[in-house]
Amino acid sequence: MEPSKVRKRDGRVVPFSKNKIINAIYRAFLSVEKDDKEAVKKIADRVVKELEKKYDGEIVHVEEIQDIVEQILIKNKLVDVAKSCILYRQKRKEIREAKYILGVKDDLKLPVNSLKVLRARYLLRNEKGEIIETPGQLFRRVANAVAEADKKYGANDEEVKRTAKKFYKIMSKLEFLPNSPTLFNAGTRKKLSLSACFVLPVGDSMEEIFNAVKNMAIVQKSGGGTGFNFSRLRPKGDIVKSTIGQASGPTSFMRVFDITTEVIKQGGKRRGANMGILRIDHPDILEFISCKESGKILTNFNLSVAVTDKFMEAVEKNEDYALINPKNKEVVKRLDARKVFSLIATFAWKNGDPGLIFIDEINHHNPTPDVGEIEATNPCGEQPLLPYESCNLGSINLSKMVKKVEDKYEIDWKKLKETVETAVHFLDNVIDINSFPIKEIEKATKANRKIGLGVMGFADLLILLEIPYNSEEAEKLAEEIMKFIIDTARNKSKELGKVRGNFPNFKKSIWKNEEAMRNATVTTIAPTGTIGIIANCSSGIEPIFAISYMRNVANSLGENLIETNQLFENVLKEKGLYKQDIIKKVAGKASIQDVEEIPKEIRRIFVSAHDISPEWHLRIQAAFQRYTDNAVSKTINLPNSATIQDIEKIYMLAWKMKCKGITIYRDKSREEQVISFYSEQKKNSDICPNCNEKLVREEGCKTCKSCGYSVCE
Repeated sequence: MEPSKVRKRDGRVVPFSKNKIINAIYRAFLSVEKDDKEAVKKIADRVVKELEKKYDGEIVHVEEIQDIVEQILIKNKLVDVAKSCILYRQKRKEIREAKYILGVKDDLKLPVNSLKVLRARYLLRNEKGEIIETPGQLFRRVANAVAEADKKYGANDEEVKRTAKKFYKIMSKLEFLPNSPTLFNAGTRKKLSLSACFVLPVGDSMEEIFNAVKNMAIVQKSGGGTGFNFSRLRPKGDIVKSTIGQASGPTSFMRVFDITTEVIKQGGKRRGANMGILRIDHPDILEFISCKESGKILTNFNLSVAVTDKFMEAVEKNEDYALINPKNKEVVKRLDARKVFSLIATFAWKNGDPGLIFIDEINHHNPTPDVGEIEATNPCGEQPLLPYESCNLGSINLSKMVKKVEDKYEIDWKKLKETVETAVHFLDNVIDINSFPIKEIEKATKANRKIGLGVMGFADLLILLEIPYNSEEAEKLAEEIMKFIIDTARNKSKELGKVRGNFPNFKKSIWKNEEAMRNATVTTIAPTGTIGIIANCSSGIEPIFAISYMRNVANSLGENLIETNQLFENVLKEKGLYKQDIIKKVAGKASIQDVEEIPKEIRRIFVSAHDISPEWHLRIQAAFQRYTDNAVSKTINLPNSATIQDIEKIYMLAWKMKCKGITIYRDKSREEQVISFYSEQKKNSDICPNCNEKLVREEGCKTCKSCGYSVCE
């Protein structure tokens, strides 16, 4: 009689299943390029027969089943298949050991890198610094806290529980995650903000400047990012009547903000980030464009020039344009527009800054034009906001919005609709339970109730659907998905508006002729850096960076993270092509397009950021922007060989495609970059220099399980 039940490694007892044994053996066969289902069934029959002898109707441990599988394979001279099983078990063992070393109870069976991020930044700790919650408890904490807002609108305890259950489900299944401050702070006793994005005004007086510095410090303590437009500040050398002295200019005062950010560690979780913006017609624009040339100042700022349509037209026509003193509105000088445009491209070529925001395009889509003009965005540029506004963001994991029909994946539109509706409900609730850093932010935020629902895992979705990122099919799908999301989100916002009331500035908004609207905006495409790691998916709408790479996050997490695309491994296994030789060959490579052992039809699906032309990067960005209320965070990755003229063309094309902003990054143009190929790492590498296998951290040392190499820190 076959065993009745199986004891798992965590102590759980589950029913015995022969099919699970068959599936495991079949995967091992495929990994060594054997596709023989009849042979697999015979091996499985022999395994079950052996189990019947030893464990007649009793409970068997999963490890014992695996031992017998390996023994039967070897007896049947299938040594290569047995080796594959052994290596897989070893890999899983190392993952369990890594999780144990992390000291986190993995109640949701998350990948190691997800746990590393959660441990470093998100999970609650006691006064001794010991972790006191699991990932599941984190999501439960957040879900319960956010659901409580329903009581404000008449929900009873049972209804709040049902809402909390829905919120928990989409987070615990990694189908949706809110921005980091919500995960950090919701449901804790800390009076810290749940929003990620803030814009603070900077006036021209000393009092206004340092009030903005103070407000920035308060915001960043909670984990928020801050955006500033310094265009109101009078130019360098202007006379200050009160002291008969000379003004220092915007760039000088920006250093005060930068130094303040440097000494603030946000909520004990991460360092602050700022966006610094200056209008193209400010008299100090040339100094602003070049201010980060040394790479040693304003390191906590992303910089963007606010360019107007008038300026871009002057570039096209090779005309000059006026610089205007913001204090008295007088024209102080005229510059050659094309030369200034080229200078912006030159410094972006050198180190990525400055980018551009197309300020007129942003204001063409301002949902509350009668309230005021938008001047600035958050640090990554995806959230244009009015002075003192904040916005809470969240992202849907598109790689989870699929279903398998026969042997192919397709989008599960019903699931996507339900997820969008739940996410809009969640994000609207966050506004009601939020703690606002200062009263002005609370007033401005609640007046418009902006939310920003976006996506992550777009590149993973394309891979599952077997669509190349750089294709018209991908561009069309981007539009189709985002139109579906914004239409569904607006319908949900209308529904909430009818029940809960419209946002207070409704009558001053573009929605004033609609029956109802709860939120002035509903969609934003954020970069999803750390929440993308937690969700184990590709970042935002970016293509995959590489098949295997190192994420440079040692400063915040204590170590860099090596990431290998799991979908790539899965496809190779499904096609019977999985070999360690191939995995080693693609490790650390910017592209796999020249790896001939991989079939062309697979290579065309797994295009990386550096395989994709700037035009295709922009086409995907523009496709999402067409159906996004706010803006899109996207980096146009360029090879090191890209020229200044290439960047000029990209900037011009972005404007013509109606993007709201543009950021480029030329590979290796900075000494340190967030993501790199680990074959480039010279120091503190987590890769064995002898055999290129991953080093495992043990007791302060890194050891290679393959060849025995060890180094202690």
